[in-house]
Parts: sequence; structure tokens; C-alpha cells
Amino acid sequence: MTRVAIIGGGIGGLIAARALRRRDIEVAVYEAAPELREIGAGVALGPNAMKVLRSLGLEDEVRAVAGRWDWAVTRHGKTGRVISRTSRQQQATLFGSAGATAHRADLLDVLADSLPTRLVTLGARCVAVEPDGEVAVARFEDGTEVEADLLIGADGIHSAVRASLFGPDAPRFTGKICYRSVVPVAAVPGGPPPNENVQWLGPHGTIVLYPVRRDELINVVCHYDDEGYRHESWVSRCERAEVLERYNGWHESLLRIFSAGEIWYKWALYDRDPIPQWTRGRVAVLGDAAHPMLPYLGQGACQAIEDGCVLAAALAAEPRDPLAALGRYERTRRPRASQVVLASRERGVSNHLASRWAALRRDLSIAVRRRLGRDPDGRGTGWIPEYDASSPNVLAT
Repeated sequence: MTRVAIIGGGIGGLIAARALRRRDIEVAVYEAAPELREIGAGVALGPNAMKVLRSLGLEDEVRAVAGRWDWAVTRHGKTGRVISRTSRQQQATLFGSAGATAHRADLLDVLADSLPTRLVTLGARCVAVEPDGEVAVARFEDGTEVEADLLIGADGIHSAVRASLFGPDAPRFTGKICYRSVVPVAAVPGGPPPNENVQWLGPHGTIVLYPVRRDELINVVCHYDDEGYRHESWVSRCERAEVLERYNGWHESLLRIFSAGEIWYKWALYDRDPIPQWTRGRVAVLGDAAHPMLPYLGQGACQAIEDGCVLAAALAAEPRDPLAALGRYERTRRPRASQVVLASRERGVSNHLASRWAALRRDLSIAVRRRLGRDPDGRGTGWIPEYDASSPNVLAT
């Protein structure tokens, strides 16, 4: 039996472990942190991700802890004008499932609870891998080693596994920054806002709001053009006053929500080109380690979830040849994930249009697309939620 070691116990790593166990493939997870935990933020799970969670027997558990919005809406950032509006039922009809929005910690709890605790080793920080022998070897910071038939690097955007295989990456600053907070609904002055999964488009920025934790909290992510701040960390704090000043003049309902956010974080957005290779020898990368992407399509976690599902399918299809299985995994996943990386880059440009006339042309194009095709938000990316990584025909030859 093929033995698989997964480096990283985040969303992508735990999904891969769950998918592999469902295929009766031996798996172990090694996580650098002393406990399984996620940052205090939300995660968007598109229909493509929810179809995978359904196939893994986790959909109901995730929906039970998720937000319960009925509409996905795009609005003008200053006037509140509706640019597009799609119901949960429309999504389900068109794509085979409706999306969901969850707190990352809640999603991680669901994934962790679906696995035996003995599968996960905590406090194991991988510093290097050896991919080319009769077995793959992971070396850890404390001097220990692990051998497996295959190693999967699911260790995030600053992946030690990816760097060990292919060298350091070369991120480019986008000139955009993000602010984030999680706001208790009950704390919003003037009463709760509409219970929507909504993005607000305005000059030089985008604001995304959606409910999490059974509608008790609002996840807030605010993007803005800013060449001056270049720190990429997700855990750098900033003052609420900075956010209120930055979005002065945007819709008043947004400022009311922001005023109720006690803790705010700020980070710079860096872009990375799709990497030309995901596998070397007995090692492959998955999730942000394979395809770090800008957040404009809400697909970072979704693509990691697809990766884990396809990896398990490839290993099940090639039980006697794990190297061939890694090849099928990469041939199936890398083209699609790379296309999503590039589409996310393009969406960041479209969302931040400063010209009123360019924004009007964008909004008219959205209206036309919504009338003509299977693209309920009118942005030309209906191919993303249509995909079903759990389909029996998903694997490339």
C-alpha cells in the first residue's frame, strides 16, 4: 500500500487526508504549529468546493456552521446600486451546489474532527525534502525525519517543500493592500445589515462582506490601491480609524459595520506567476504551496479542496505506480489552477477601476453576460463553479 505523508495541517492538507482515507490509502499529516488552528477570518467556499465536501461526506457539517445568506450580490461601493444579484437556489440549479461562507477555524474543526487524531503530528516544522530516492524523505526543524512513498507539500504560500524542490519564488507587489476584521452582527450600530454575501466595487478598491458562524459574525475584507505599504503578513494590526478614513465617502452602511470592528489587520497583496511544475520525484505540492493566488475570486481554499480530491482519485487510479499517480494529479490540476490564478489577477484590475466610464462599461458588460449565458454574476467566470473535482471522469489521461 502507498504511504503518503502530508506536510501541512491546514485546509488543503486535511482535505487531502480525508480524501485519501476515503480511498483506503495510508496517510499521515505533519503540522508545524503546536495545535491545529486557523487565522480569525472567513473563507468563501464556492459551489465547486461544496461539491467536493459533499463527496467527502462533510457538506452538512460545514453548512451547519456556515453563514446562511440567500443572495450573492455585487454593489456599487458608494451608491449601493445593485450590479448583479444571484440567489442560492440559482447557484444550486446552475452548478449542482450553492456556495457557503464559513469561519476558517470552524471549517478546520470540521475537517479535523473527520480524521483520527493519531493521523496528525503537531509541532513538526518541515525544513527540506528529498524527492528522488526509493522513498521520499521530509526533514524537520528538530532534526527528525519521516520517510514515505509520497510526500505532499500543503504547507502554504511560503512553502518550505516548494522551495526545497524548485527554489525560492519571486512575488511581485501589486500596489494593493487589504484590511480585514470579523465583526459581531449584534455590535453593528443601527441594526444588522442585509444578510448577503456581497462585494462592493468602488474606485481603487473592493469590499467583501459575508456572514459566518451561523450569521453571528460578518467577515470583512477591504482591498485598496496603495503603493506605500508592502508588508505581506496576515497578522499585522492596524487602527480602525485608518480603515474609516480610507473608505470615507463609501456607502454609509459599510462605515457602520467598520465602526463595530474592534480588531483590524492589514497586509500587502503580492502576486506570483503560476509555477511550471508541481511534482519532482516522489514529492508534489498542493494548495497555496502549488498555486498562490490573489483573493479576488475567493478561490484559494476552493482550489486546495479540489487538489486534495483529485490527488486521492489519481492515487486510487494508479495503485501500483505512485509516480504515475502524481503525474496524473499534476496534469489534471495544474492547467485549471493556473487559469484561476490568472483570472484572479484580472479580476483585481477590473474591481479597482478608477475611471467612472470604465466602471460603467464593466457594469454594462456584466448585465449583458447575465442575460446571455450560464454566468449568474456576469463576470465571465462561470467555468469555475461548474467544475466538479469529485466527478469519476475528472482525471487527465
